[in-house]
Amino acid sequence: MNWLRQHFFALADAFSHLLRSPGNFVLNVLVVSIALALPFAGLTVLENVRPVSEQLAVEPEISIFLKMDVSRDKATALSTTINGILQSSGSTAKVEFTPREKAFDSLKSKTGLNDVLATLGSNPLPDSYVLKLSGFQNAMDASRVDDIAQKLKAMPGVDTVQIDSAWVKRLAALLRILRLVLLFLGVTLGAVVVAVVFNTIRLQVMTQYEEIEVSRLLGATNAFIHRPFYYTGALLGLCAGGLALVLVVLSLQPLNMAITDFARLYASEFRLAPPSIQAIAFLLGASALLGLLGAMLSVKQHLSRLA
Repeated sequence: MNWLRQHFFALADAFSHLLRSPGNFVLNVLVVSIALALPFAGLTVLENVRPVSEQLAVEPEISIFLKMDVSRDKATALSTTINGILQSSGSTAKVEFTPREKAFDSLKSKTGLNDVLATLGSNPLPDSYVLKLSGFQNAMDASRVDDIAQKLKAMPGVDTVQIDSAWVKRLAALLRILRLVLLFLGVTLGAVVVAVVFNTIRLQVMTQYEEIEVSRLLGATNAFIHRPFYYTGALLGLCAGGLALVLVVLSLQPLNMAITDFARLYASEFRLAPPSIQAIAFLLGASALLGLLGAMLSVKQHLSRLA
């Protein structure tokens, strides 16, 4: 009970000092909330994009082009080797063999370059296989395709192996870069929050110097003196985090209007959802901890000088 009474007194003391200069407190909250709003917004966008990227259907195709001197019998016999490679890698695929004659006729019908192709004198296209892979649940599995492609390229008679899943790997790489950028941004702006709270508490310590001295003469311990400043920093961070979240949620409405128009072009209903309850609790807790950290650093430095 005594411990609770001391903390309740410190919290009440912190509120009383804030009410004495509400203008400064509101201004500091605005500054800190602006610093917190950007990483909060980035985290909200990433959390909305992550499920979409993980649910992307990844069914890449691998095209295998054989050498021109490979006979038709050897070319068709490669299907057995291809199926064995797929089974050993734990993957399944629809394997289609395309004779060079069929590929040449398809090229002529699709391009309309009959006269140009006729001047070549012979069919320049090789026999080929097309593997339509399945069993890849999300974009993070795309790296498995590279292992399969390397094994296919090592088969005798294979000239070139092409993969059409490069866009999937680019998307996964882009999301990793965005996470790193968000982490760097969060650390940088977190340092700004700590610096703002540090300076705010420093000014408060200087204005309460005489009150602190009287408290020490009356036998107040350092913990008793420091505790109200800790609560002030935590309250500053908590209020700034709440305001930052409000700004992020309010900005989702105009963003969703633009995103909806864009998503309709791709027959999608994608919208940015507000942060979840867990995310809100985490962000508010992080904001309060940053404020507490700034207050602790400031109190430790400046009250030790006044001692």
